[in-house]
This record gives sequence, structure tokens and C-alpha cells, in this order.
Amino acid sequence: MPDKNAIPEVSIFRFIGNSINILKNPLPFHLKNFQEKGDTFKLNVGFNNYVIFSRDAGFLEYALQKNQKNYIKSKIQTVDLVKYVGRGLLTSEGDLWKKQRQLIQPAFHKKHLVNLLDTIRQAIQTEYQRISTDKSMDVFPIFNDLAFQTVVKSLFSTAADGEDIKKLQQITEAGQRMLVKELRQPYFAWWFKASGILQKHLDLAQEARNILKNIVDFRRSSGQRHDDLLDMLLEARYEDGNFMDEEQLIDEILILFTAGHETTSNALTFIFQLLAKHPEWQEKIFLELKSNEEHRQDLMTFVMASKVCQQVIEEGMRLYPPAYFIDRVNVEADTYGGKIFEKGSNLLFSVYEIHRHPELWERPLEFLPERFSEGSRKFSSQYFPFGAGPRKCIGNNFAMFEMIIAVTELIRNYKVYPEFDEIGITPLITLKPKNAFLRFESRNK
Repeated sequence: MPDKNAIPEVSIFRFIGNSINILKNPLPFHLKNFQEKGDTFKLNVGFNNYVIFSRDAGFLEYALQKNQKNYIKSKIQTVDLVKYVGRGLLTSEGDLWKKQRQLIQPAFHKKHLVNLLDTIRQAIQTEYQRISTDKSMDVFPIFNDLAFQTVVKSLFSTAADGEDIKKLQQITEAGQRMLVKELRQPYFAWWFKASGILQKHLDLAQEARNILKNIVDFRRSSGQRHDDLLDMLLEARYEDGNFMDEEQLIDEILILFTAGHETTSNALTFIFQLLAKHPEWQEKIFLELKSNEEHRQDLMTFVMASKVCQQVIEEGMRLYPPAYFIDRVNVEADTYGGKIFEKGSNLLFSVYEIHRHPELWERPLEFLPERFSEGSRKFSSQYFPFGAGPRKCIGNNFAMFEMIIAVTELIRNYKVYPEFDEIGITPLITLKPKNAFLRFESRNK
């Protein structure tokens, strides 16, 4: 009789048999395993190595909050990603993470973000000038550049050269593509090294660091204040009164670029695809923003009053969470739900599946923003678009404010129509959209 507390296993043969499809999109493979094996299973990936997948919301909450000290990030972030973005807040653990979190957290407090909201709006309005009406457009490049420029302007104001910024964007995106290849094709690790492909991308990462160093040096030598994020990072002091050293500062900036624009551009693309399919919610947002018009000059008040818009964004991130997996490794052996997890287990929690779990959500596959009419806090034990616990995304407020401004600015001026049949996805390091074609019609004609 099988042990009901044993973790069900998916064989190496099923893994190899599905390897081509997994490389393209692993989510259908995982869903089938969840449906057959239950909410937690282990995948045999060969050589006595296992990855444990879970869509158990309670287990994820336990790992991120209730017993978070026993669950650290895996080598995907603390080793593999470090090659491209350095060892900063996203990729560090232990004392270094704690030290950096305490240092950087104040820069992302709401009272500091107030000073950046107008900069964010100006960056968004500039990118929206690229919109053409009455024709089909792939909108992902627009939202990708919008999110990147928002981070750039919030970090550097006007200190960065346009060509440098374009190069930084290319490098960060190339680094992500390379990391995906390394993670999904580990059997080609020898070829990546022998062919020089890996070294090429590491050289690009160093080029990005050199660009950022020049920007930082220019800011320091200018003696001017811009009240942007770079000023806050340059002026931040540790408890002993010291500033960040230059290498650590560059690491943190690179991570802000990578994490700050990628997830937001993905989320905005999915949100507008959903709005295109559900025009009634476009009109609800339009009516709300018109009723809040008196607050438009006070952007923080306007953003905080945009409740309908926030519901739409939260529902969009429920269905299509950009950070669709959360990785952890348990430091010591642990037990949850009767199952024993050996020390050093590689755990991958599927936020994508938790957000669509039929036992957790009413009509889980439908777009129902009204479910967030009382805010997202009531779903805190099953809703993780920014993670949870001490390592919850430090930029969650920044991202929400940016997305509310982006959605309201576009809906203020345009109606959006779908030029696609189904919403497509490309799961890489983050959940990226595919074939996101929309048509815009001016509200002012």
C-alpha cells in the first residue's frame, strides 16, 4: 500500500519524453502532473536529482512567512543569475541581504515615491506617443520600453545617454535569454562554455556595469541633486555610517533594471489584452478617472483613488503573474502537510497554478476584477504577485503606482480592441506575453 504522506514522483522518462515541449512552455506539463499527482510532486531530472513542484498555497505561505528562516533562495538566483546582475538585494541571502534590505527599503517608501510620480507619468506619456490608431499593433515593445524608461527616469532623471540606455536594455534582455537556455538545457553547459557563447554574455554584463559606473561617476562629479533613486542610493548609509561601495551600488542598480522593468512590462501587456477582451472594464476605468479628475495634479491622491483600476491590475496579475514561480531550498529537513522534505530540497512553487487553483478561487479561469473590490488583503494566503513575507518585492508600491498611471493614461485617450484570438504566453525567467496585438481608437475623434 503506497504511503499517503510520500511525495508523488514523476519519472525521468516522462521528463525526457516531454523535453521539447518543456523547453517551449513547461506549464502544460506541470498542470498535468498536478492534476494527476496532487498539489505537490517531485520531478526526477536525472542523476538522482529531484525538483519538488508545489501549488499548495499554504505551503508557499509557510515557506515565505511562517518558517521563512528555513527556506532560502535556490542557486538559480544566488549563483546562476548573479553572473549577469551581480550580488544585490534580489540575489543575496543571509547577512548581506538583511543589510541591503535595511539600506534600500526607505527609498521605496510611499513618501519618497511621491516625488517620482510625475517623472513616471512623463515617461509613460512619451512612450504612448508611439501609439498609432486604427491599425493592429504588437503592444509588448511599447510596454517593454515604457517600463524600462520609467525605471531609467526614476533612477537617473536625465543623467543617462539615450544610446547607453538602449544598450543596457539590450544587454539585460540578452542575459535573461541566455540564463533560460542554461536552466532548461543543462546538458548543453559544456557547449555554452566551449563555443564562447557564455563568455560573450558575461562580457556584455561587464559592459553594462561599465556604462552604469560612468553614469554614477558623472552624477558624483556634477554635485547636483535630482531627488531620484540614484540620489537616494548614493546618500543611503548603513548603521555604521558608511555608504555603499561602488561595486555593490552597481549590483543594486543592475537588479533594479532587471527586476523593475521586466515584470511590469509583462503585466501591463497582459492587462491590456484582458481589457481589450472586456471593454466594459475599460469604461468603468474611464468613468472612475473622470470622477477623479480634480485630483489629477495631486498624483498620489489620484492613484490612491483609482480603486477600479487597481482591481483590474490585481486580477490581471492573478491570471498572469509575471513572477510565475518562486524558488526555495530548505536549510534543514522539514515537514508540511504530513510530507517530509529532506534537507536541501529544491522547491519550485507555481504561483501561476496557485492563482488558478479551482479550490481557492471562484471561477478561477475567468477575468473577474470585482473579486478584488475589497482589496487583495483578503486573499493574502493565496495571492502572491509580489511574493510575501520579509522578501516581498521591495518595489511593489512603485510597480502598482506605475501600472495605475499607465492604465489610466491610456484609457483616458484610447479605446482598446483585440487583434488576437487567445492570450498567448512565453514562460521564461518571467511570464512573458506572446502575439499581443491590439488596435487603438482615439476617444477624442
